Amino acid sequence: MKSLVIAEKPSVARDIARVLKCKKNGQGTIEGERYIVTWGLGHLVTLADPEEYKPEWKEWKMDVLPMMPKTWKLSVIRQTAKQYNAVKSQIHRKDVGEIIIATDAGREGELVARWILEKAGNQKPVKRLWISSVTDRAIREGFGRLRDGRDYQNLYDAARSRAKADWLVGINATRALTCKYNAKLTCGRVQTPTLALIANREDEIRSFRPKPYYGLKVYADGICFTWQDRKSGSTRSFDPERIRRISEEIRGERLVLDSVEKKSRKTYAPGLYDLTELQREANRRFGYSAKETLNIMQRLYEHHKVLTYPRTDSRYLSSDIVPTLKERIEACQTGPYRALARALHGKQFTADKRFVDDSKVSDHHAIIPTEQYVDLTHMTSEERKIYDLVVRRFLAVLYPPAEFEQISVKASVKGEHFAAKGETIREAGWRAVYDSDIEEEDEDDSLKNQILPELKKGQSLPVKKLEVTEGKTKPPAHYTEATLLTSMEKGGLGTVATRADIIEKLFNTFYMEKKGNDLLITSKGRQLLELVPSDLKKPELTARWEKELQKISDGRQKEKTFMKEIEQYTNNVMQDIRTSEATFRHDNLTNRKCPRCGKRMLAVNGKNSKLLVCQDRECGYRETVSRTTNARCPVCHKRMELVGKGEDQTFVCACGHKEKMAAFEARRKRECKDVSRQDVRRYMKQQQKEAEQPLNNAFAEALAKMKIE
Repeated sequence: MKSLVIAEKPSVARDIARVLKCKKNGQGTIEGERYIVTWGLGHLVTLADPEEYKPEWKEWKMDVLPMMPKTWKLSVIRQTAKQYNAVKSQIHRKDVGEIIIATDAGREGELVARWILEKAGNQKPVKRLWISSVTDRAIREGFGRLRDGRDYQNLYDAARSRAKADWLVGINATRALTCKYNAKLTCGRVQTPTLALIANREDEIRSFRPKPYYGLKVYADGICFTWQDRKSGSTRSFDPERIRRISEEIRGERLVLDSVEKKSRKTYAPGLYDLTELQREANRRFGYSAKETLNIMQRLYEHHKVLTYPRTDSRYLSSDIVPTLKERIEACQTGPYRALARALHGKQFTADKRFVDDSKVSDHHAIIPTEQYVDLTHMTSEERKIYDLVVRRFLAVLYPPAEFEQISVKASVKGEHFAAKGETIREAGWRAVYDSDIEEEDEDDSLKNQILPELKKGQSLPVKKLEVTEGKTKPPAHYTEATLLTSMEKGGLGTVATRADIIEKLFNTFYMEKKGNDLLITSKGRQLLELVPSDLKKPELTARWEKELQKISDGRQKEKTFMKEIEQYTNNVMQDIRTSEATFRHDNLTNRKCPRCGKRMLAVNGKNSKLLVCQDRECGYRETVSRTTNARCPVCHKRMELVGKGEDQTFVCACGHKEKMAAFEARRKRECKDVSRQDVRRYMKQQQKEAEQPLNNAFAEALAKMKIE
């Protein structure tokens, strides 16, 4: 009898088939002597749409809500039905004795396979492949220790509960809002409280009133001392008269050093990456969205096989990974990492609690390099950047701590206190991995490190210069994707696997827009928050549900208990929407009429484009007015917008430069003529130094596609 292996994607299926020596290609399968490997395309099966339960649920009417299926049905996704049928036929083959689930090792991956098996009516025994990387070695070892599929029943129950909860709350609330206000309004148990975070931050910024503050710096023998309040230790005062009076009193006096403290300090490398931390860092460093980072990570995991499973919420390794560290170091010993990796040769690695802790690893450990040899030339610039972040962080935690000598000086004059500090690096330690590219938060940015001469307690220094500093208190910053991910994580909104999609959905439904890196709520989004019940906006509720789902996964709670709570909550939401007296109005109507239905269209800002969308939700017509491109303005080198259609397409820059598409292509062709390999390398190296923008601009793409002899 043969074993049927179900992978989540064709790329992973091909890797598994190669390791299992399956070479015969069939319809949606690869077959060998002992194994048949097939695959999904993500989800092939999903929860049935409302109309599949009752005919009256097909129409969007308020009087049929809430829709509560008594028995849940599954439906084959129409676009991937062909592959589902291929998998189903393999499940029911007489020579197949068991099923091996080889989808992603997580809650959603479990759901992908289980729904296929349930819809197909599988009665055969199930085993589970659970691995964190898709290297040949990991696959071989995984097949050597397959688990009984029943061990993951609780994980399946949690995944199914999450899907049902989203269906009940999301579909019912969305239909209720849309029917009541005759506008395309969507909401959900995670996206709505996430949107509320954006709105609350904007309210804080709007209500903020800046307040001026003052400080005092004293220069003595080339050392800058900063005034500190005697009681609070603050370097700021909101009383300008007090600062002025102090400066007059100490002018021409001498500072007396009350203490000079020298102490050694050690700092350890930041922790390894989980997905959320990596998404934050990539957004801060390169401006990548959470979704972009996840997609890049997925390619590095599936295609290049150089990084471990991306959708992890742990920043620690399990103890069984420690023996593999040397091989992983050797695998990434290439390019800029060669010398850094060689420095670790001969080192004995132990289960250091700083980055190895079994109790802090659930399904998957932190993101680290695999044992697969790395060829950096096969990666895109975006893949190189993400790979660089992970490899350097991995090497850094294996390096010794950085050691410093820290000097803190306290001084006084006329009863007022002043302070200065300095720091000398004794051993670079893990900092050597990053060269000088390290950003650390300073606990007190008013006391900057400086080079200090030899000083002694009791020494007096003449005050040679005084400087009164001024500033204003600042409002909280607008959310960026990096800071929004942090707030979502702290508030328990979503999981590492879903947060990127939630953010993208807020863009796609025009509840949120982007200005530079700042995330702003739209008028439509703000109105939605006024229309939805207050409970649906609270992160605490969603966070509690996520904890309950985790309890189901751990076997500490029953699925039925959770679903009863969700059904009750759905009923309450329906009642709140029905009795609400709020109104909705489009404040972005244009005079442009929809070519399909004749109604006036709405002007909306997408994530990287401006669109016109029909106000009639049933019509659904939309067209792009302009989109931000990676083409650079020849005058100011900023990214240009592309407006118009066909031959009238024109690049427009904020500086006023305009250029027809034909003229742009002719200019680009001239600029690319007679380019040598050295020119390409020089150009690409120059682009890598640009910190503000990613490298995928139009000129770089043109060079990359050229066939250079």
